[in-house]
Amino acid sequence: MKKWLLGAIFAGVVAIGAACSNPSSMQGHDMSNMNMEKENTSAETSKQQLPLATHTEVLSGKEIHLTAKEALLPINDQVKLPVYTYNGSVPGAQIRVKQGDKVKIVVKNELPEPTTIHWHGYPVPNNQDGVPGVTMDAIQPGETFTYEFTATVPGTYWYHSHQKSAEQVDKGLYGTLIVEPKNEEKVDRDYTLVLDEWMSDPNEESHMDMNMSGMNHSDMGHGNRSDGQQMDMSNMGHNMNMYDLFTINGKSGAAIEPLKVKKGEKVRLRLVNAGYMSHKLHLHGHEFKIVATDGQPLKNPQPIKDELLNIAPGERYDIEFIANNPGEWLLKCHGNMKGTDGMKVKIQYEGQANNTDKANAKENLPVADMTTYGKYETGPFTLDQKYDVEYTMDLGTAMGKNGMIFTINGKTYPDTAPINVKTGDLVKVKIVNNSPMDVHPMHLHGHFFQVLSKNGKPVTGSPLIKDSLNVNPGEEYVVAFKADNPGNWMFHCHDLHHASAGMVTEVKYADYKSDYTPDPNDTTNKGE
Repeated sequence: MKKWLLGAIFAGVVAIGAACSNPSSMQGHDMSNMNMEKENTSAETSKQQLPLATHTEVLSGKEIHLTAKEALLPINDQVKLPVYTYNGSVPGAQIRVKQGDKVKIVVKNELPEPTTIHWHGYPVPNNQDGVPGVTMDAIQPGETFTYEFTATVPGTYWYHSHQKSAEQVDKGLYGTLIVEPKNEEKVDRDYTLVLDEWMSDPNEESHMDMNMSGMNHSDMGHGNRSDGQQMDMSNMGHNMNMYDLFTINGKSGAAIEPLKVKKGEKVRLRLVNAGYMSHKLHLHGHEFKIVATDGQPLKNPQPIKDELLNIAPGERYDIEFIANNPGEWLLKCHGNMKGTDGMKVKIQYEGQANNTDKANAKENLPVADMTTYGKYETGPFTLDQKYDVEYTMDLGTAMGKNGMIFTINGKTYPDTAPINVKTGDLVKVKIVNNSPMDVHPMHLHGHFFQVLSKNGKPVTGSPLIKDSLNVNPGEEYVVAFKADNPGNWMFHCHDLHHASAGMVTEVKYADYKSDYTPDPNDTTNKGE
């Protein structure tokens, strides 16, 4: 089963959801195994009753309808997984609108539990950010909620659940949001490719459920068992070997639909990482340009070839190439994980049946350096200008009294110091990853930031405007943004188990007063 991860509750405010460890050290007794077999039989019966997932549709217009519901997703010809979907597909329906459009999205919840939608990377008003208990009440089963905002900024974005998000996103509850520019440069083919990882062995999930069944939900945020004994949380979510299926658009390997092209066409690929593992992609047989990152265009991108594009959780990259090399080629993930070989899609020239390519997932190739890519020019911010607010974000990993924690300035959320701003402030943030091994893809809600330097060296390529930034161990970045979207916004690691174990802070506007009052009787507003 896919990563059915356990949620963590952060008191009264934003949290994301916890991850679950490989419980190999918590073997059940014979009676438990018997119970597990019964549960597996029941789960298999329930699975067979689900409708098959459908092809992802494209929606546009003045009013868009999304329905969150269950389905059965054929990953390949051997594995079918029960999933959560928007409109019956994984990824969910693509919402495609024009810059300047007023967007109205009516969401109906047909899931057996509450849910919400967060518009990842998009600068929506704070009350549309989709954080239950903070900006809205969770949408209960059978209920609807209408999101409304104006599509002001063009580019490639995505949307996903923010209620128990580590569980619900991992079950497939995500889709893409494409905002077309008013004066868009046309391409001949425009494909969206969403990356993810899954777990094919349902017994692993059942085994985890069996061993975790004695723990209540709130205890899981603190590493305690319901019997009062401490539980080691240090490996929660870290056993990547269980995640043995890598997918593109919900399919793996030969099940992935080829990308059709004709010689001479300009092709755009919109790459979105909806999982929590970074993926290095290699486009075979062609030069390509990286034209945008996190939806924001790059200045004069130069053609590159045989360089890997590293896409971290939450990130998006738009690339373009000219189809000038007829044959059949691959866009392929590189690495040595068990699922790596499944993350490859064929690029097929129409009228060309010959296979001219071979997979080379372990070939050692350079990774494109975004801090030197494109043409340098001064962006909205510089390193030496005056800032109203400066904040250092020291990212760390430590053993807490109840297990592994992920910290900002030595604290875990909600004890992390917020970035306190007022409307109009210019804000500079230094992000330093002092974790010995953990990578932290840091994501800011509601704003874009400019990356100014990496490891003390100024960015020498195109101005780099992003909402998600991958920070490897030992790296240091300086970023800057303008406080131009009043509200209370998360700034957190998008490796969800890191966030659930503490790596979250907030950007809080002193001059913002929310018009939302949480329902004190609604226990489903977990804020995760």
